[in-house]
Amino acid sequence: QVQLVESGGGLVQAGGSLRLSCQASGRTFSNYDIAFVMGWFRQAPGKEREFVAAITWSEMITTYADSVKGRFTVSRDAAEKRGYLQMYNLKPEDTAVYYCALKRRGSTDYVHWGQGTQVTVSS
Repeated sequence: QVQLVESGGGLVQAGGSLRLSCQASGRTFSNYDIAFVMGWFRQAPGKEREFVAAITWSEMITTYADSVKGRFTVSRDAAEKRGYLQMYNLKPEDTAVYYCALKRRGSTDYVHWGQGTQVTVSS
């Protein structure tokens, strides 16, 4: 069993920064974390959920959507079982509920999801 809890969302002006955290817990994550990928997704009202960024837990190989490349940085602290999404130069179009999720490396589907944290960027 794995539980994910996002935090760090809030209201920020355009050009500002936020750092989101994803705290993982559970014996399953602790035992098999080396094979996991942590992904970040976002969904704005009326829009499809979109991929934002991901990091392989062991090798720290990162992937970014073109829309956030150069502005967002994904990282993790394995000892604390916590992932981070550092967001800077935020834009109004970044406004969305942000989710973290886990999947086994090599699998297509993210099977563990947090409940999300709201990020609102004002102009």
